[in-house]
Amino acid sequence: MLTDISSESITAVLPLYVTAYLGLSTIAFGFIDGLYQGVSALVRIAGGYTSDRLDQPKWVAFVGYAVAAVARVGLLFVAGFGALVAVITADRIGKGIRTAPRDSVITASSHPDNLGTSFGVHRTLDNIGAAVGPLIAFIILLLIPNGYGTIFVASLAFAIIGVTILGLFVPNVRTREPLAKTRDAAGKTTREPRPKFDWGVITSRPMRRVLAASGILGLLTIGDGFVYLVLQARSDFAAAWFPLLYVGTNIAFLALAIPLGRLSDRVGRARVFVFGHIGLLAAYLVAALPMADIAATLLCLAFLGGFYAATDGVLAALAAQLTTPETHGTGIAAAQTVVAVTRFLSATGFGFLWYAVGRETSMWIISGLLIVAIPLIALLLRPYLSARGRVSAA
Repeated sequence: MLTDISSESITAVLPLYVTAYLGLSTIAFGFIDGLYQGVSALVRIAGGYTSDRLDQPKWVAFVGYAVAAVARVGLLFVAGFGALVAVITADRIGKGIRTAPRDSVITASSHPDNLGTSFGVHRTLDNIGAAVGPLIAFIILLLIPNGYGTIFVASLAFAIIGVTILGLFVPNVRTREPLAKTRDAAGKTTREPRPKFDWGVITSRPMRRVLAASGILGLLTIGDGFVYLVLQARSDFAAAWFPLLYVGTNIAFLALAIPLGRLSDRVGRARVFVFGHIGLLAAYLVAALPMADIAATLLCLAFLGGFYAATDGVLAALAAQLTTPETHGTGIAAAQTVVAVTRFLSATGFGFLWYAVGRETSMWIISGLLIVAIPLIALLLRPYLSARGRVSAA
């Protein structure tokens, strides 16, 4: 929660900071937003694999949180495109290191039947922070015009508090069962050998289908910042309250994360994940339609929040379900890596598309592709759409 206050206070102002304060183009913002979405992919699998091998998920996650906190210091000194790219890259590498180990701790602390609910609770806490962060940014800009430096200082403070609490108070829950002890013929006590890490679990047919589905849908998921820039361009309400657009999305996410997590436990995680993208499609259609009133903006934010609630934690729960205790971190990281890489490509590509054909036309193109993709992905994951989605990792 504290780390999300830190990161989302920056995310909320990043589109305006890049395009208005620094005066960069939408192509530059598309690249930076792509980094924000995707550079963590460089280390996600490494973070998950290290966590699995060392069986120290808390401390691997701690390193990731600490790297991101140190990167916040760099934001106080950025003055151009290159420096901003370097700082965001360091921050997102920290995110990549921490995400899978943190989700491994959640998995190890949960009953298999309640994984979706557990991740829903985590995403709820995440989104309390994600709602508070943009609110803080909005208040600072309201009191201090162009007060981006003050926002960066506040972000650093929350990041440091979060890392401190993690290190001092969060238990290091292990993901593996303790090794059984046996006695040999001479009466000497020995431990059974640890199960070997099996990459075959990660490359099994069920995981391949999930990774393919995540990648295809990730390519059609543009950054929220682009959606908000579309709303800002045609709505006085969205322009005046720009940082709070992130708050609206995260309030919807917050309200729906636990209910949709519980629903995924009952009706199937793959099913909720796939059909959650209908919410994303609805958000894009509302943004593309020529509606400039407050209701359209709020409706778009609600659909975006519903999409994240149905997919973010649910995908992690689905990946954990399809892997073994020895491979949970790597499996979750693999799914998150595919999403991060494809969203990086999507954000970068959409920046060029916007520049070439305009904002509304770009939104219509992405919406049309998503209309085609959703039923195709449902067919790809059809074997896993049943209730509870009980699928062997073999």
